[in-house]
Amino acid sequence: MFRISNHYVSKIVFVLLFVEILILLGAAYAGAAMRFLDIGAPLTTDQFDHFLASAVAFAVAVSFSMSAMGMYQLDFDEGLRHPFFMKLMPAFLMGFLILTLVFYVAPDLYFGRGILLLGFGLAAAGIFIARIIFFKTSELRLMQSRILFLGNGALAKECSELAVNKNSYHRYKVVGFIPVGSDDMCVPAADVLKVREGDSLVKLATQYGAQEIVVSVQNRRGSFPIKELLDCKLQGVKVTDAATFFERETCQIRVDSLQPSWLVFGGGFDQSFIRIFMKRGFDLICSTLIMAVTFPIMLGAALAVWLEDRNPVFYSQERVGKDGKIFRVHKFRSMRADAEKGGTPQWAAQNDPRVTRVGNFMRKTRIDELPQILNVFKGDMSFVGPRPERAYFVQQLIEVVPYYNVRHSIKPGITGWAQVRYGYGSSAEDALQKLQYDLYYVKNNSLFLDVLILINTLKVVLFRSGR
Repeated sequence: MFRISNHYVSKIVFVLLFVEILILLGAAYAGAAMRFLDIGAPLTTDQFDHFLASAVAFAVAVSFSMSAMGMYQLDFDEGLRHPFFMKLMPAFLMGFLILTLVFYVAPDLYFGRGILLLGFGLAAAGIFIARIIFFKTSELRLMQSRILFLGNGALAKECSELAVNKNSYHRYKVVGFIPVGSDDMCVPAADVLKVREGDSLVKLATQYGAQEIVVSVQNRRGSFPIKELLDCKLQGVKVTDAATFFERETCQIRVDSLQPSWLVFGGGFDQSFIRIFMKRGFDLICSTLIMAVTFPIMLGAALAVWLEDRNPVFYSQERVGKDGKIFRVHKFRSMRADAEKGGTPQWAAQNDPRVTRVGNFMRKTRIDELPQILNVFKGDMSFVGPRPERAYFVQQLIEVVPYYNVRHSIKPGITGWAQVRYGYGSSAEDALQKLQYDLYYVKNNSLFLDVLILINTLKVVLFRSGR
């Protein structure tokens, strides 16, 4: 893993994306060359140079479509099975539609249907071959990282299970556990390394070929080997604490084992003027474009809601925003008009019986959220951020969920990291899981992460897996 604008990005996925962009560029050029040879007029050097912008548009459109289809959320156990083809063809269709729009806006980039068809055919073959090589290479031990855990308690067990069971992006080989402190034994005794007198962490890491040591000790009082960990770092062995390991591997911030000092002295939490200015500009541009594109859809949704039960089309509700400020959020009504006739707020559930038939479709496709664009223009919300919650639930959650108020340090959003990674919340436990994603976003928010969330939101809409 490495970081782009504070967000953890898999090196494997980055390399795959880079290789496939090169394949797409090459497919566009090869398609042009084959098309011109077919008509007996080879492509000149000037024509090749002029074709560069068109090839880049082709590569960007197709790679964006593949991202929106979730083709870079890799599953090594799945490999190149059926879902790969089920996603590749729709991705190419989406890429074709995007290119059609691009050619309409910038006709100089248009390079003909023949070249386009050849380019898509060559790209499909190239991507398929690249993924075969990629997944076969991923099975080699060279792609594994050998990892050593300092600790043998509950935290060490949880970290090791995450490293072993995770089947995407990165593969780990757990070489063992080193007992430290007074934590209860929670890992298999056979996996605990036998440390002889005089053995240092550097020696053990070298002996077992460990490239990384994860400090997973809950009780660090007493004989905590801080000097030996420094020696390991100086010798080129990566040293990571459990909180950072969880953040890196799950894109969450785990609150159950979190030390407040980690939040205080760690990186992130960018609230600078430049970041606020860029985010506001991003909000206004995205909101304007999406409102222009979806305005006919909103008119249709309003008509469908009214025709279903002749009750109000819009639904307004008080929510908690930045710094605890109360504001009214606007949505298309997706529940019955008497959804809370008892007067007591209720959690929304995955298959909530109060949801109407039209409302169920709107929730799956996120259409019910579109009126919140008005909240974005007003400045109460951002386009991307933690979802705003009702004050009734916030008061309850603050008492039982640690650090819950941290999510109110930035503006809430129409879509967010928790929404594309987790389902509807109907309990305090669900709220905790979503908070851990929200904390990750609050800590690492950037323009880059906002774009990734929008791409993931598009995937949620396309597959009707609304959250």
